[in-house]
Amino acid sequence: MGIKGLQGFVARVCPDACKTVDLREVAEKHRIDHPDFPPVIVVDAMSCVRYWYTPESWVCGGQWREYLAILEDFIKAFMAAGIKLVFYFDGVVEEKKRDEWIKRRLQNNKEIARIFQFIKTHRKQPGREMFIVPSALPTFTRFALKSLGQKTVCTLQEADFEVAAYGLQHNCIGILGQDSDYLIYNTCPYFSIEKLSLDRLVTVMYSREDLCRALGLSLTHLPLFACLLGNDVVPESLLERFWRKCLVTSPHKNNSYNRRTNILLAVANYISKVPCSYSSLKHLEEMLPLGSDKTLLHRGVESYLLPGQQSPWIPPNLTSCQTFSLQQQTAVCQDKEIFQLAKEQHIQSENYTIFNILSKGEIECSNSLEDECDTEIPGQALIYRPARQHIYSVLLESGKGGAYPLVKEWFVYFGNPLQQPELIQPVQPSMPGGTPNLKTLWFAKGPDVEKQRCSTFLACFHLQDRMEELQALEAPVAAFCCLLAYLMMQVSSLSLEDLNAFVAVILCLKGKSAAQLAGLQLAQVDSRGVHLGAVFVRGLTTLLMANSACGFPFRMDDLMPWEVFDGKLFQEKYQQSHQGCSLEELLEGNESLYTPFQNLKSFICKACTAKKRTIQSRPRGNGFITGTQQREFNPRFQQTHRSSFVPPYHNQMRGFLWRNPQPQGKKY
Repeated sequence: MGIKGLQGFVARVCPDACKTVDLREVAEKHRIDHPDFPPVIVVDAMSCVRYWYTPESWVCGGQWREYLAILEDFIKAFMAAGIKLVFYFDGVVEEKKRDEWIKRRLQNNKEIARIFQFIKTHRKQPGREMFIVPSALPTFTRFALKSLGQKTVCTLQEADFEVAAYGLQHNCIGILGQDSDYLIYNTCPYFSIEKLSLDRLVTVMYSREDLCRALGLSLTHLPLFACLLGNDVVPESLLERFWRKCLVTSPHKNNSYNRRTNILLAVANYISKVPCSYSSLKHLEEMLPLGSDKTLLHRGVESYLLPGQQSPWIPPNLTSCQTFSLQQQTAVCQDKEIFQLAKEQHIQSENYTIFNILSKGEIECSNSLEDECDTEIPGQALIYRPARQHIYSVLLESGKGGAYPLVKEWFVYFGNPLQQPELIQPVQPSMPGGTPNLKTLWFAKGPDVEKQRCSTFLACFHLQDRMEELQALEAPVAAFCCLLAYLMMQVSSLSLEDLNAFVAVILCLKGKSAAQLAGLQLAQVDSRGVHLGAVFVRGLTTLLMANSACGFPFRMDDLMPWEVFDGKLFQEKYQQSHQGCSLEELLEGNESLYTPFQNLKSFICKACTAKKRTIQSRPRGNGFITGTQQREFNPRFQQTHRSSFVPPYHNQMRGFLWRNPQPQGKKY
């Protein structure tokens, strides 16, 4: 989270601490000084994603192929300068940050409601000033960077601490991010992602030393300075009286500055006169209204101490170096082998949310671009909950009497106040002979186990009876069909027109370049299409979770949005479908797609019929709301599905080998 107002304060009041640097020159100097160590920048990826996402369209569900190309260009620019990048992602929400996480999520809900209001009023995307990142962008960024050959780390504690520690321990030339906490840690230099000019590799370096000079402090003062301004450990609400006291005695008060700037100067002035000692810290703790927790300041200062560092504010015998606090013996999962593998895969960004469930029995999901006024579509958190319950039962051993441990879910959806986690009961999926145990799914080898992995995965989405038909499809298409069939079963308001739009996307996306998709122009944007795009993309993360739990029947790369989805393309197909356009127009005049289109539809419809769900036609016209306005609907869409299933993409390899390299499916 950083320290409120510090970044802006440095830019306005301490311009000497903001130095324009050429990263090529910094790297060259490093090579001369350390010829045996290539220059490395450690990247705080979570604070960069909003700067990386530059495609024009952001509301429709994500321009994933465009985004992938942007990440590739970003990496190439640094590679050309001989700079290696290491990317860090938040792997947990720490307990001390939960209140702040909730506060942000509730704020995001309001922002999303305003976005939908704008879209309904103007039928277009709002300006960048209302921008929020597409649903699940950080998750898929992690896998995108990994697929592009980058070292990608998912943390076991707060990312900023691990980033600062890595930068210090590996003698990195700097940290790239946008978080004022990097001004406080005594680590390598801090470079701004916001100010980065990629073509020239020039950015702003924020200098701790110059900040200290401007404030009359030393580097050892900075952790206490951060705590007394309010941070993730010490809440601002406890500091108001202390700030007022500092403002009264501050010689720096300036009426041309805002209150926050004057508070920063006043607190710095106060600290500069306090001797650097543990007794001074204890005195401050007594003076502040810290309630029952008198160790807040101690913990706050200590949170900035990297491995091997000491502080004059804390005696060495009282320093407990921050390490991953969760021990195996306190974990939900008591099997050492499973726990260790889940942990390794988590750190290496190979699995998704599995370690959080096996270690703490807790999982969270941030906001999605969902319209709280659309009562026909449940929150994605609720749509995918039955699948998650099956995944939890695959992961967690049932205890005596067959009872499973409950999983704590912090999922954002309309109507959930997030006052406490929801306690979710794992539910066994329906499988003949029951679910295989985790040891079998994760460690055993052979074709029988491959089949078990696949059938367990499908059972999580109520599709265990569809194995043979799915087996004939290319992996990304098979995964897409699993998700779409599940979605159509779960949400009764989804219509034949919605199904047509989704199927048209995966067929028309094949072979389209990022540039072609970037060039696609929408005359208008439909709010329900926006909502469905977000729901679908969140479904892809549910596939990732199931795949991780079931021992990877698919390669993770085959479950990525750039393989099966594009926001603008979906929005176009959604509008065409609801306006009753011809099949020819929907499939862009490509007759070779007609049969695959009917076959994929046929598969989804049959899977739904087997679960007593009939998909009805409900064209919404271009009125953008449910109503009677509709055109003559093209009869080719209403064609009854065939009784025999001819796979649209034929996989030449027999059996379930989704995660092995695939031959290309039949060309159109």
